[in-house]
Amino acid sequence: MENTASKIENSPETAGEKRRAHPFKHLSVVTKHRSAVFVHCVRAGIPWRGFWHDVSKLSPQEFIPSMKHFAGTRSPNELERADYGYSLAWMHHKGRNRHHFEYWTDYDPVTKAMSPVKMPLVFVVEMFCDRVGASKTYKGRDYTDASAYEYFIRGKAKDRMHPETARLLERLLVMLRDEGEKKTFRYIRKELLPKKKY
Repeated sequence: MENTASKIENSPETAGEKRRAHPFKHLSVVTKHRSAVFVHCVRAGIPWRGFWHDVSKLSPQEFIPSMKHFAGTRSPNELERADYGYSLAWMHHKGRNRHHFEYWTDYDPVTKAMSPVKMPLVFVVEMFCDRVGASKTYKGRDYTDASAYEYFIRGKAKDRMHPETARLLERLLVMLRDEGEKKTFRYIRKELLPKKKY
C-alpha cells in the first residue's frame, strides 16, 4: 500500500531525520504480511501466487532501504520517498511483482503515451489479497472488512489503473466490506477465477 510523501512532510519522521535501522522488526512485518496474503491467496484458489508473493522484499535492493526506513505502521517506501524524493525499493518492487497495477503500464500504440494495461485476472485477485493483507498488517486490531476499501477510495490508484481492472478491484473490495470474507473468497474461487477473464 502506497501513499505520497507529501502526506508525511510535516510528520515527526521527515526528510533528513536520523533513523536507526530495524532489520528484525522489518523482517517481522514482511513475514506477517506475506503470511496473511498467503492465507488469502489459498482461500481465493491461487496458492502459488501466495507462496511467491513479495519474495523480492527479501532482496538486498528492497530489504536494506526498507529496514533503514522502518516505521511499523506504514510502508517504509513512504519514508524513503520523504528522504530522497523517490523510493528505489519501491521501483525495484513494482518492476518485479505483477500484482501491482504500476507494473502494468506500457506505451499505447495509438497515443504513444504511457498508459495502464488491463491486468490478467489472477494478478487482480492477488492484488485484492495483498490489499486486504496489508490493511490487516498495518491496522492491526483496528482492521475491519471495510479497511481495504476505505484505503482504496482515499487514494488515487483507481485513476491510474486500467478502468476494467479498477472496476473489478473495487467490486471485490465492496463485496468484502458488505458481505464479508467468506462470501467474497468463495465468489473469487468458485465464480470469478473459473471464467479466466473479466
